[in-house]
Amino acid sequence: MTGKKVLLMPRSKKILETVGENIKLARLRRKLSSEQVSERAGISRPTLVSIEKGSAGVAIGYYLQVMAVLGLEQDFLWLAKDDELGRKLQDSSLTSKARAPKLKREK
Repeated sequence: MTGKKVLLMPRSKKILETVGENIKLARLRRKLSSEQVSERAGISRPTLVSIEKGSAGVAIGYYLQVMAVLGLEQDFLWLAKDDELGRKLQDSSLTSKARAPKLKREK
């Protein structure tokens, strides 16, 4: 882990803290020690502690490794899955004709 300090908006920081707390609770429910999880994930214990605190300085790949150890890697696929705003923006840029063309009738 590098010593870079990542600045987040308070709302984003709270989300990361919640994710970290959820990861910690998942570990505790499985009765796994931090040493076991960090060893299986191939990371150090301080990195796992940082993940469980929701640190923004930890690479997202490490979050995924820990989730995989806990059997939660499929939950990672839910990130940004339903992009409602993106769909609305895309739909608003679609052009449509005001009216369908008239059919020519044969006489």
